[in-house]
Amino acid sequence: MPASIPPPSAEPGDELVFAAETPAASAGTGLAGEQASQSARAWRVMIVDDDPDVHSTTTFALSSLEVLGRPLHFVHAYSNQEAQRLLEQEGNLAVVLLDVVMEQADAGLQLVRHIRETLGMRNVRIILRTGQPGYAPEMDAIRGYDINDYRTKSELTRTKLYTCVAAAIRAYEQLRALEDSRAGLARVVRANAELMALHSTDALAAGILREAALLLGQPANGLLCACPPAARARDWTVLAASGVCAAAAGGAGSHIPTDASATIAHALSERRNIYLPDCVALYFRANAGHGFAAWLTLAHPVDELRRSLLDVFTSSIAVALENVSLMTALQRAAFHDALTGLPNRTRLVELIDVRLAAAPDATLCVVDIDHFAETNDALGHQFGDALLVAVAQRLGAHLESRLDQRPGSGPERALTLARIGSDVFCVLGRDDEVDPAALHALFNEPFSIDGQDVQVSSTLGLVRLREHDGSGADVLKDADIALKRAKSQRRGGHFYFSRGMGAETRERVRLMHALRGGFARGQLFLAYQPQVELAGRRAFGAEALLRWRLEDGSSVPPDRFIPIAEYSGLIIEIGEWVLREACFELMRVRAAGHLDFTMSVNVSQVQFRHPHFLEMLSRALQDTGAPPERIELEITESMAMEEPDLLIERLAQIKRIGVSIAIDDFGTGFSSLSYLQRLQVDRLKIDRTFVSEITDAARGSSIAKMVIELGRSLGLSIIAEGVEDERQAQILQSLGCPLAQGYLFARPLTPAQLIGWLGSAH
Repeated sequence: MPASIPPPSAEPGDELVFAAETPAASAGTGLAGEQASQSARAWRVMIVDDDPDVHSTTTFALSSLEVLGRPLHFVHAYSNQEAQRLLEQEGNLAVVLLDVVMEQADAGLQLVRHIRETLGMRNVRIILRTGQPGYAPEMDAIRGYDINDYRTKSELTRTKLYTCVAAAIRAYEQLRALEDSRAGLARVVRANAELMALHSTDALAAGILREAALLLGQPANGLLCACPPAARARDWTVLAASGVCAAAAGGAGSHIPTDASATIAHALSERRNIYLPDCVALYFRANAGHGFAAWLTLAHPVDELRRSLLDVFTSSIAVALENVSLMTALQRAAFHDALTGLPNRTRLVELIDVRLAAAPDATLCVVDIDHFAETNDALGHQFGDALLVAVAQRLGAHLESRLDQRPGSGPERALTLARIGSDVFCVLGRDDEVDPAALHALFNEPFSIDGQDVQVSSTLGLVRLREHDGSGADVLKDADIALKRAKSQRRGGHFYFSRGMGAETRERVRLMHALRGGFARGQLFLAYQPQVELAGRRAFGAEALLRWRLEDGSSVPPDRFIPIAEYSGLIIEIGEWVLREACFELMRVRAAGHLDFTMSVNVSQVQFRHPHFLEMLSRALQDTGAPPERIELEITESMAMEEPDLLIERLAQIKRIGVSIAIDDFGTGFSSLSYLQRLQVDRLKIDRTFVSEITDAARGSSIAKMVIELGRSLGLSIIAEGVEDERQAQILQSLGCPLAQGYLFARPLTPAQLIGWLGSAH
C-alpha cells in the first residue's frame, strides 16, 4: 500500500521520500561491473510490496549500506504469488521486507506462513511493514512465526531502516553460523564413525583425505603422510594422495611437492594445523613422538568456522590413525582364537555358509576334549592352555597331511580347523576327509606338556552338510546336539546328527516354553498318594506328587516335564512352590484331626544342590506353620552317590532343622553300607521295579529282602512303593516291610479327596 509521509518529528534529512524516479536512474557511475562482482557475496534482501514507490525508495535508502563488510543485493516481488515463486529459487535470502496488506488484507501473513511452514526457511529474518496500522498482526502471530520486527511505514526513517535491516542481517548471520556449526559437527561425528569402521591403513588414510576435503567444501586435492620422530621429509611415507599429488601415493617423502613438505614440517614442528591462503596442513597428534600430517590445496581461504571444525576433526581422528594396527588386531580377534590363532566360532559359521552355498559334500565335526575342566583345575590354567595348543597342533598336523594327499582347492572346499570353545575344536572338510576313527586315534598317544605326559580322550559330534538345509549357525547347533547325544551314551565315542534328533530338540524346547507358561497359569498341581502301615492298613502319611494338566484336559507325564524343568532351571521355582503347597496341605490335614500325619516331598538334584535350598526350606516351614518333624524329603539313590562329602553336610543341616530324609528308588544304585551309615537318612523306599517282580521272580524278592534287612541293620524305616495287589502286600509284610504305598490302597488324590479318604479309612 502507498506509504505516508513521515511525521514532522523526524530529523531533517532522515525522512524516506518516495520520489518518482528510482535510485537506479543515478547508478550510471561506471560501477556496474564492480557491483556485479560483489553480488555473489552481497546479502540478499527481498522487498515484497505492491507499491513500486516503496521498492524504489527502500532500495535508494539502503543502497550504500554495508553489514559486516558486505553490500546488499535486492530481490523485488510485487505480490504474494510473485514472492512465493521467487522464494522457490532463493537459497541464501537474509531478510524479507514484507508489506502486511497487499492483494489481500492478510497477504503478508500468508507469505510468512509459507516461508516458515511450507519452505522451512527458519533462518531468514522477516520485517513486517504496513501503511495501515489497523491491519497490524497479533502478538501471537509475531512470536509464532519468528517475525524479526514490525514497523509502520510512517515511522521507518532512513536511520531506523538502516538499524532494523542491519540488526536483522546480523541475526541471520548468527543463525546461519550456528546451523553451519551444528551441521559441521554432525559431519565430524559421522566422519569419525565411518573412519573408525575402516580396518586398513590405506582405506583409513584415503578416508581422512576425503572427509577433510568435505569439511573444506572442495574436492580432495592433497596427500596424507606418516612422519616418524625426528625423520627428515624424504623419510616420510605417503599413505594416501589424490589430485595433483596422486603420483606420490604409496611412495616415500621424496615424492612430496616441495611447498607441501615445508608446510607439513611447519605443522609437525608446532604440533598444530597451519592455514595459509592457498593450502592447509593438518596435524594429527600421536604418541611416542610419531605424527601424521595431511596437506591439501585450497580453492578459497578457510573461514573461522571451518578452522574450528577441522581442529575438532584432526584431534578426534588421530586416535584412529594411531590405533590402525590395533584395529587390525581387533579384526583378527573378532574372527580368530587368541590362544591358538585358529578361526573362532564366528569365522567358522562364515566358512560353513560358504560350504553350504558352494559344495555341501562336507562334514562338520565337533571335537570335545573329555574331562578337560578337571585337568585344568588340577594342573592349572597355564598347563591347560599348553594342552589346548598341543591338541591344536596335533589336529592341524593331521589335517595338513590330508591336504598333501589331494590337489589344492578353493576356500569353499578347504579343510578347516577351528576352536569354538574352551575345550572344543571343529574340523570342517569333505566327507571322506573327516573320519571320526582317525580323529579319535590322534588322542591315543599322550600329550607331553612341560615334561609331563597327559592322556586325554575326545568325544565327537558330526553333521553331514548335504543332509542339512539351514544356515552355518544351525549346522553348528546340530553338531552340538550330536555331541551331547554322544556324551550321554559314553565318553570317547561319536555320533552323527539326524533330522530326528533335531525334532527331539525342538520338541524339548517347545515343552520347556509350555511348562513355563503352564506353571504361570496354574496348570501344575499336587496329588497326594496315601502311605499306610501294612499291619493295620492305617494311613500314616502321603507322598506329594507333581502333576501337569493342560487346558484341553490332557496330562503330561512327570517323567517328561520334570527333566525339562531341571534342565531349564525352572525346577527351583517349581520345587519351592511344591514344598509350600505340601506344607499347606499338611496343615489342612492336621486341622482335620490327623495330627500324626507325615507329608513326603520329592526334591530334585538341581533343587537340592541350590545354594539357597536350606533358606527356602526354613522359610516354607515358618510361613506355613508346618512342624518340621512331620515333613519328609525324598532324594534318589543316584543323588546320594554324587559328591558324598557335600551331600553329607547338606543332609546334616536338614536334620538340624528337624526334617527327616528318605532315599527314593533304593536298590537301583550302588550305595554301600558304610556310605549309608554316614548319610544319616531316616527311611529307605524299595523301588517299584522290585515290588512288581516280587510275586513271580526270585530276584525281586531277594532284593526286597536285602533292602529290608539292610534297613533293619541300620535302624532305618522301610517303605515299599508301587504295591498294586494283595499278594505283593502279604509278601512284603512277611519279609518284614512294615510300610507301603500304591494303587492297592489308594490312587493319588486331590486335597479334598485326601481328607475324605482319611476320614473313611479311620
